[in-house]
Amino acid sequence: MVEEIDDHAIILLDKTGDIQTWNRGAQKIKGYLAQEIIGQNFRLFYSEADRCSDLPTRLLKEAERAGKAYHEGWRFRQDGSQFWGSITITATHDEEGNVTGFAKITRDLTERMQAETTIRRHVQELENQNKELEQFVYIASHDLQEPLLNVNSFVELFQQEYAEQFDEMATMYLDIIKQSTERMQNLIKSLLDYSRLGRQKSATTVDCQRLMETLMQDLAMSVASAGAKVHFTNLPTLVAYPLELRQLFQNLISNALKFRSPGAAPEISISAQQDDNVWRFSVRDNGIGIDPAFKDKIFLIFQRLHTQDTYEGNGIGLAHCKKIIDIHGGHLRVDSMPGQGSTFSFTIPNTLKNQSDFPA
Repeated sequence: MVEEIDDHAIILLDKTGDIQTWNRGAQKIKGYLAQEIIGQNFRLFYSEADRCSDLPTRLLKEAERAGKAYHEGWRFRQDGSQFWGSITITATHDEEGNVTGFAKITRDLTERMQAETTIRRHVQELENQNKELEQFVYIASHDLQEPLLNVNSFVELFQQEYAEQFDEMATMYLDIIKQSTERMQNLIKSLLDYSRLGRQKSATTVDCQRLMETLMQDLAMSVASAGAKVHFTNLPTLVAYPLELRQLFQNLISNALKFRSPGAAPEISISAQQDDNVWRFSVRDNGIGIDPAFKDKIFLIFQRLHTQDTYEGNGIGLAHCKKIIDIHGGHLRVDSMPGQGSTFSFTIPNTLKNQSDFPA
């Protein structure tokens, strides 16, 4: 039966490591016929460096001492090619408990090893690209901020020094310049904030009910000026990234305040429930709603469904929300119809670990 197994190389060795048996899997993985290899020492499967370090002998001694020995590494086939082998060596004993030899099982994990290497390489490339992108955003933003500050400063100076000489049209033009530079400054700041999201992640226990209470204190003026009502009760305590989670709730509430239905006071309800290994949150409003055709587009950076004249903004707020949920390992979606309000739903897994539980 063992001789017929073809996905594992299963061989018996004597006490010195000489090969006693050879199954079909051994022939398939290593390339030798039984008559070519039986009687030779298993050391020939190892690289010169492994033989010089006496790895084969050390593995036999470990199996003799502990009963089993494990190892992964490059091994050689008959044609000189290499494969990544996962090896288990088990000591065999006689009736009196004396070691009589060893059973050696080898699996060819070359494809897995190559896949893992490819994944590691791609991850490293992505990390390098992200670092380069963050550096570019930071440098570009810094270089853009300075001339904008100069423009704003000179516009203000110009308005102060020559205000009496301006007619209504000149004043309007200068106001447009100032408003445009301020919008650009806000956009650059939002870009910087977006690029920094998740850079310093420190998960900790977050009382969402308390978080919302403090957030509503900060948003009190905005909520009051919109005549809005914000409802939330029994929100959970969970492990999350507190600064990012606060930003998420703030963005969704601000979004609901901005896109409110004409003539109707905004109503915003926030709730949560536990479902298997995740917390499911929903933020529901009675605003203008969203055409379902754009339900994915709104989470992309710089994507706007309305003109600047209709609703102010830079098209980054919901992209922020999507990135925050991605950082938590959850999912974000929206259910909406025009004129019927929107419900933003997101999940936060229970698998995040509280970093304060670990020693520094």
